[in-house]
Amino acid sequence: MPKSPDEIIRAEILKLSAYHVPDSTGMVKLDAMENPYRLPPELRARLAQLVQDAAVNRYPDPGAVALKSALRKALDVPPGAELLLGNGSDELIQMLALAVARPGAVVLGVQPSFVMFSLITAFAGARYVGVELREDFSLDIERMLAAIEQERPAVVFIAYPNNPTGNLFDAGMIERVIEAAPGLVVVDEAYHAFAGQSFMPRLPRHPNLLVMRTLSKLGLAGIRLGVLAGGAQWLRELDKLRLPYNINTLTQIVASEMLRHGNVLTEQAGAIKVERGRLLRELTEMPGITAYPSDANFILFRTSQAERVFDGLKQRGVLIKSLHGSHRLLADCLRVTVGTPDESAAFLTALKQALKA
Repeated sequence: MPKSPDEIIRAEILKLSAYHVPDSTGMVKLDAMENPYRLPPELRARLAQLVQDAAVNRYPDPGAVALKSALRKALDVPPGAELLLGNGSDELIQMLALAVARPGAVVLGVQPSFVMFSLITAFAGARYVGVELREDFSLDIERMLAAIEQERPAVVFIAYPNNPTGNLFDAGMIERVIEAAPGLVVVDEAYHAFAGQSFMPRLPRHPNLLVMRTLSKLGLAGIRLGVLAGGAQWLRELDKLRLPYNINTLTQIVASEMLRHGNVLTEQAGAIKVERGRLLRELTEMPGITAYPSDANFILFRTSQAERVFDGLKQRGVLIKSLHGSHRLLADCLRVTVGTPDESAAFLTALKQALKA
């Protein structure tokens, strides 16, 4: 007689909940940190022509050589550092977790932070240790260093800026983490376009440092491209876990062309930063709201009865992210993506109504 899933599947997997993506049909979608702007019509036409001519009957370039060359220039990757590409940053995190998941291996990070760090660690069968941030969401460096000394983690993940809090940790403190870590330190710079600060130039100084980027937040979420930069001795081993042809032909074509038009995405990022400042000011002045400064393309804010407010926004056609209940430090917290001025206006109107309801 066939056995049931709970007799076959690992216990730690059975305990997990699948990553949930809510239906956003017909909503003002401000829940996933996406760039709200479409590409210019002439650039869309150029991409359409390239896709039309693509040899989709053939496997893609397995090493994505041309794309890597374009990325090196666009991301200012220092000489001597190599690149590893993934189907989004998630696949790169998975490669890292699988590579180090020896019996008893520990992956360390901060809490609250990007949920996929802990989730993928569980997938890989390693143990995740989260070091709680301070009440103001800053890095608790003493607790961090103590955890590194005690746990001897194989990998430390640090989001810079952090998600969902939006803040950049003190760079000097991160340097201390890199120097104290017995294994790899991965600085995830998914929101680099909105922060302007990077550990990429520091790669030559720290052999155990890897820097991770994505094109998703910049405006290319639909093509799923993550980039890991670091020493060849590390990436050579991690590349063994990369599935063949993981970067498809269309992603390689679109990303390579877009990197030749990087000014388009840079200008859009600039518009998002301007709107972020305006939205933060509006939220800060709103009674019943505590909004936190952000170096990303989203804003975290706190309000009493956050779940009621979240539901009220949905009823009014605006979808944001509720973080209430996910961590002690995020009690009554909601997160809104910075959209277009029109989307911000719709959100603010709905928020005022939901607060009064």
